[in-house]
Amino acid sequence: METSTIRHDVTDGVLVVTLDRPDQLNAFTPTMADELERTFVQVNDDDSIRAVVVTGEGRAFCAGMDLSSEGNVFGLDESKSPTLADMDDLSSPELSRVRDTGGRVTLAIHDCRKPVIAAINGAAVGIGATMTLAMDARLVSSKARFGLVFGRLGIVPEAASTWFLPRIVGMPRALDLVYRADILDAAATAEIGLANSVHEPDELLRAALDLADAWTKGKSPVATALTRQMMRRNSAYDHPREAHRIDSLAMFHTSVGDGKEGVAAFTEKRNAEFQGRASELPAFYDEWMHR
Repeated sequence: METSTIRHDVTDGVLVVTLDRPDQLNAFTPTMADELERTFVQVNDDDSIRAVVVTGEGRAFCAGMDLSSEGNVFGLDESKSPTLADMDDLSSPELSRVRDTGGRVTLAIHDCRKPVIAAINGAAVGIGATMTLAMDARLVSSKARFGLVFGRLGIVPEAASTWFLPRIVGMPRALDLVYRADILDAAATAEIGLANSVHEPDELLRAALDLADAWTKGKSPVATALTRQMMRRNSAYDHPREAHRIDSLAMFHTSVGDGKEGVAAFTEKRNAEFQGRASELPAFYDEWMHR
C-alpha cells in the first residue's frame, strides 16, 4: 500500500502505523484519512498481522486538522446542503465530501478485527485525540498532551467521539471535557481515564508493543477478532438477550474450531497451535456487522 502521510512498519507481527508529517506536527488531512481508513480495512485480511500500534513521528502525535489548507479546511463541499435522510447510505459517493473525515477513520478502527493501541508520543489535539478513542488502549508519553478543543473553534466533537467518549469516561466527565475544551497533560489524561498508562518517551513504543504481545501472542486470531467486536457491540444493545444471541453463535463456532485445539493444549499441558484466521470468520459475522 503506497502512502504519503503515514508509514507502515511490522515488528514481530505487530503493524506500527506512524503518522508521518512531522514538520506539520502530523496534522490531519483528507489524504491521511484515506490512508488510515484503507490501512484498517486492509489489515483485516492480512493474517500475518495480529495487532496494530499507532504513533506519531517527531514531537507530536497529531496536532489536529491541518488548518492551513485552502477552502473548507475539513475537506467538506460547502456547495451541498445535506439532510438527515441523505446520511442513510454512508457508502454513497455523493457523501464523499459530506461525511466527517475523522469518522471514516474511527469507523474503520471500530470494525477492525485486530486489537489497536495508541502510543501517544506528543500532542494529540482535535482529531488527533478523537481518533484514539476508537482504539482499545491509549498509552501516553510523559510529554503527551490531549485536547478535545472543538469548543474553541466553534465546531462540534467529531469522529463519532460522542459515541466513544462517554463509554470510556462516563457521560458527566465526557460532557465536562468537551465543554471545557481544555488541553490535558499526561498525568491528567491518565487520571481522568483516557490513558491506560504514562511512560517515559523512550519507553513508550516498547510498552505498546509489549501490550500488543500480551493481548495477542499465543491467542486464537479468530477468538480475538470475535471478542473485540462482541465487547464493542454487545454492550450497546438494549437487552442482554441480544448479546446472548451473538455469544451463542460465536461460542458455537469457536468451540468447533480453535477451541478444540485450545482444550487439547490445556489438558496436555502444552502451548496451543491455533490454525484459525481472522480473515476467515464464521458466516454470521458479516451479517452481524451490517445489522
